[in-house]
Order: sequence, then C-alpha cells, then structure tokens
Amino acid sequence: MAAERSAVIRQFLDKTGWAGAAISPLPGDASTRRYFRTAKGTQSAILMDQPQNAEAPPCPPGATAEERERLGYNAVARLAGADCTRFIAIADYLRGRGLHTPQILAADPAAGLVLMEELNGPLYADAIAEGADETALYAAAIEALALLHQVPAPARTGVGTPLFAYDETAQLAEVRLLAEWYLPLALGRPADQDEIAEHQALWRATLQGIAGTPAVFVHRDYHAQNLIWMPEQRGHQRVGIIDFQDAVAGSSAYDIISLLEDARRDVSASLKEKMTGHYLEIMKRDGHAVDPAELSAAMAVIAAQRNAKIAGIFARLCVRDGKPRYLGYLPRVWRYLERDLAHPALRPLRNWYDKTIPAEARHNLHRRGAAA
Repeated sequence: MAAERSAVIRQFLDKTGWAGAAISPLPGDASTRRYFRTAKGTQSAILMDQPQNAEAPPCPPGATAEERERLGYNAVARLAGADCTRFIAIADYLRGRGLHTPQILAADPAAGLVLMEELNGPLYADAIAEGADETALYAAAIEALALLHQVPAPARTGVGTPLFAYDETAQLAEVRLLAEWYLPLALGRPADQDEIAEHQALWRATLQGIAGTPAVFVHRDYHAQNLIWMPEQRGHQRVGIIDFQDAVAGSSAYDIISLLEDARRDVSASLKEKMTGHYLEIMKRDGHAVDPAELSAAMAVIAAQRNAKIAGIFARLCVRDGKPRYLGYLPRVWRYLERDLAHPALRPLRNWYDKTIPAEARHNLHRRGAAA
C-alpha cells in the first residue's frame, strides 16, 4: 500500500474508533477496489478502499447516450466506478427488503473508504467445496431473489441515489467487448468495422425481442463468489450478499442466470433446471406467477448476453491488464454461451459466432488459457 494512501486510511480509522487496528489485505478481484480486514481486540470489520482516481466517472442522472459515451465505459454501462455512495445506498435498500448485507459502520465517500460489518461465514464457492449441500445453498439464494422480484425496481435507493435502468445502450456496450477484445485474441487480428457492426445489429434485434418486461432490482453479479453462507441465521438472513454496487433495474432473469451460469464454477444443467423450477414455484405460491416460456426465453437471451460480455471482459483483463489467469475461465464461459445460443431466438447470433470465430480458434485460445 502506498504511503500516502496508507496515511489516508489510518486517518479514517482513527476518526471512526478503529485507531491502532491491524490491517490485512484480502484477495483481490477484477476491479480497482481493494479490501482489508481490520481487527482491534475481539472486533473485526472489512474496509473497502476505492481510490477515486482509478476509474472513469459513473453515469450522471439524466445523461443522454451521447453524454455517456463521452464520459467513458462506466457511464455507458452504468457501472458504479469509484462512486462509494452507490454501495452504501444499495446496502441500505437490500436490508430494508429483509436481505442480509453488511452493516455500514463508517464511510468517507469522498476519500473512497467504507468500513463495514464482516459477515461471518464462507463464500458459497468455499462452503460447497468444503462439503455443504449445493442444492440447499442455491435454493436459499433463489429464495432471496424471489423476494426481491416481488416488487418493482425502486427508482431510487438509500438517500436518493438513482437505480439506473439496465438499458440497451449498456447491454450493447457490454457485448461489444467480445468483438473488440475476445475476437482479436482468438483470431490474432483486430475485428473489422463491418464485423462489429453486424455483431451489434444482431444483438440489438435480439435484445429488442425481450424488451418491455417489468423491471426488478438486478444485483448484476449474483454468484457464488459474492454470496456468503451463514447457516446459523434464519430464512433469508442465511444468504449474505456483497459486491452489489453496480446494481441496476432490469429483467428478473438476469440474476438467476448470474447464479446458475457462473463463470468461476461449474453449475450443472440439472441444478439449473431444478433451481429455475424452484423460482417459478415460489413466485406462483406468493401470488406473482411468472410464465415459464417467457422466463425461459429471457434467460436464454440474457445468459448469452452476459456470457458474451464476460468473454470480452476476461480477454481484456488478459491483454490490457496483464491478468492471463482469467483466460482459464473461458472454456466454461464458452460452454455456457454455446448452450445459450442453441435457443431458437438466438440462431442469427449463433451463425455469426460460428462464422466469425470458428470452433478451432476458440479451442486454441482456451487451450492457452488452460496453460496460463
């Protein structure tokens, strides 16, 4: 940790009753945020450190597509970037809905520092690896989503922080990452403008096919690395939810797919089917029945969109950020994507991928990832 930043953190802790606390780093992720465990006596907490100069600006309320484009990718895709107020506001909203998020103990958003409760339990991925019942854990996570989906997405969270719509502009910017980063890495040449234009046009038409569905709260990264299992709690409180700062208003299918097509761990087709059925049963039981065919179509389109985005992000992490380990996830991501593209609504896109990025090119890249 740089000396100047370390001093800022120490000053923050001194002001919030944590003077002299021991600070130890936690494993990083793909973002510019860093996390530390702070310990003082018998107490511990988690410190989120988000340097304010490390990200492009987020989307301002009311910004047009052109204004968002000028501001950069965070504004276009409606990501929080370095805006800690989003994290604080969404934590407050989720707790108000009866879900388990870390209590905010202290914050200095201008400095990019948030001190929060440490949720006591393993990540879902670790709990399952250590022998916890995978089906029970996933059922609890689905039940938490069903609770969220029984009310419309709020226009605002916390102290007036807007919950932006996950609109076509954001979705198209995300899938463009595949053409701009994955394709060159797989083929050894840049994508030409005609290829990118055709890719984007096909995605625009596909996304319009599921437009108009009621918007709910979308976590956006609801998967086994962002859920904490706390079996000593009751009901929805057993599922600790973290890393929600990029939340938007969008399709109910999105977080279901984030959970059931996890880029970092295998989720079987049978578990996916069982959990989708569990979701439908809960929604029907609680008076919010969902049409199974409509949900299936939305899940296929959104899963393909999400997995195309992830393939692009992992390629970008390798090339731009020097993190080749993310290539190791690509075989799984592409298996999911191939399964998604088998849906009839996605046939034109499947044809584009088969023509433009042939199977052999994908496999060569994925073999490189396995060796990374």
